[in-house]
This record gives sequence, C-alpha cells and structure tokens, in this order.
Amino acid sequence: MLSARNQFKGTVKSVKLGQVMAEVIVKVGRIEVVSLISRTSAEKLKLKVGDNVTAIIKATEVMVDKD
Repeated sequence: MLSARNQFKGTVKSVKLGQVMAEVIVKVGRIEVVSLISRTSAEKLKLKVGDNVTAIIKATEVMVDKD
C-alpha cells in the first residue's frame, strides 16, 4: 500500500521516449494525466499503449480554479 491518496486507474494513451525522459499520457475517464518519468523507468515497466496502470499523484501543491 502506498501513502499517496491520489491514485487514479487508467489506460496508457501514449508513450514518447526521449534520450533521458519519457512522456506518458494516461487516460483516466474523460481526463488525461501527463507524466514525465525516466526513460529507464518506462522501459523497466515495459509501458505500452493500452496498458492498464495507476497514476499516483503526490504533490505538495494543488491549484484550484473556479469559473
């Protein structure tokens, strides 16, 4: 169990590998969560489009906006 409370199950929409980093887009319902992780981590996880994953968000700041 992780201590992070913000855990969202979703599906990998895309994985773009760079020299050092990887951009992973996870579709969670109607929203997309974009994550930048190390290329090594993406390769170790063997991430590919369609994989079921959990986006875990641990942040010290969360901004809120109101229309």
